[in-house]
Amino acid sequence: WAIVVGALILSTACRDSASRPPGPPPTPPPEIVASGRVNVEKLWSSARFKNPVDIQSDTKGHVYVVEQRGRILRFAARDPSPSPEVVLDIRDRVLFGGEMGLLGLALHPRFSDNGIIFLDYTARAPRRTVISRFRSSKGPGSSVDPASEEVLLEIPQPYSNHNGGQIAFGPDGMLYIGMGDGGAGGDPHDHGQNPHTLLGAILRLDVGRTQGGLAYGIPDDNPFVSRSGAAPEIWAYGLRHPQHFSFDRSGRMYITEVGQNEVEEVNIGIKGTNYGWRIREGTYASGYDIDGVEVGPVYDWPHKGPEAFVEPVAQYDHDEGRAVGSGFVYEGSKIDALKGKYLFADIVRGRIFVIDTDGLEPGKLAQISELRLSFNGEERELLDVAGYPNTYHPGMRADLRFGIDEEGEIYLLTKGDGWVRKLAPVEK
Repeated sequence: WAIVVGALILSTACRDSASRPPGPPPTPPPEIVASGRVNVEKLWSSARFKNPVDIQSDTKGHVYVVEQRGRILRFAARDPSPSPEVVLDIRDRVLFGGEMGLLGLALHPRFSDNGIIFLDYTARAPRRTVISRFRSSKGPGSSVDPASEEVLLEIPQPYSNHNGGQIAFGPDGMLYIGMGDGGAGGDPHDHGQNPHTLLGAILRLDVGRTQGGLAYGIPDDNPFVSRSGAAPEIWAYGLRHPQHFSFDRSGRMYITEVGQNEVEEVNIGIKGTNYGWRIREGTYASGYDIDGVEVGPVYDWPHKGPEAFVEPVAQYDHDEGRAVGSGFVYEGSKIDALKGKYLFADIVRGRIFVIDTDGLEPGKLAQISELRLSFNGEERELLDVAGYPNTYHPGMRADLRFGIDEEGEIYLLTKGDGWVRKLAPVEK
């Protein structure tokens, strides 16, 4: 077990040092500038969670906290002293550790009527990602029945890291799933550029029907439906570790992509896009090429150089952070200065970054600013306030995640200490 833990730590924390090929210099990230200040409020002093990784909310005023080890808890958002209820416990079937575990929750678009949820979790023997549907035991508002599991999709995981895990319904009613490249370093199996595999990609499923022996349907407008040999579930690919994605109210998709040697990046979700990994890392040449991947005969996208890839709308280097985390466009009503801006976090450093959403264009890097955080009127780094070891990168702090409620307000989860916090305006 100690050997396994050590391997997890190394595979998560270490970066490869591949040599850079000759060619035009990459576009450097803009220097990060200071932004405005927001308050960070710790909520529900009696509610503390173990390894929280996600927050979801329904239309009935309930908040759902996902614990990576395999539990989902629910409480009323406006209850000042909540007593969280365990809605589902599947720790017996979740492989938990490092970047593995219960990683994503999506409530059905008609959850308030049918009580159906979808999960993304890592399972053992063999190690794999499982996408499942569960149903509430006595209808909406009741606990979820563990025995109701319907497995929709299982994807083998060759290594313990880069599991992805984000799962969400888009405005089109389809279920989107973020899959990492399978792990290790440098994508040794070339999953990112291989259209045969479901790894290193964003998948899109129609969970409202079945098709051809599958437990789900393939949307007719998925980009690779008619490409011989390509996986029809793929919506976009060329990704290393899409830590998170979200949709704003206009339907635009934002993807955070964890980097390896050079940069962390934010991408706009575009159907059929190749984001370039493992050949590209943001605007940088990665130093890797693909080996033995049948690109031409399977999918009519030839490797013709950097112009073949869609580049990010924002990126920052590893002097500023180490692993980009979740992000949302702020569409709440309480913090006027943030309305319409995209907020995203660095998991390791605990910093919160902001970009304007107007005029975003792939390859045209947006200016990144950093929010200054105020705790009880005192400006401090979240890194110092959490004060607990970071389970993502041992030796670091914070392990910061985001969630959002039905009103568009943003929650903060610090996985190390288990508290839920919320962004709020600075009192004048």
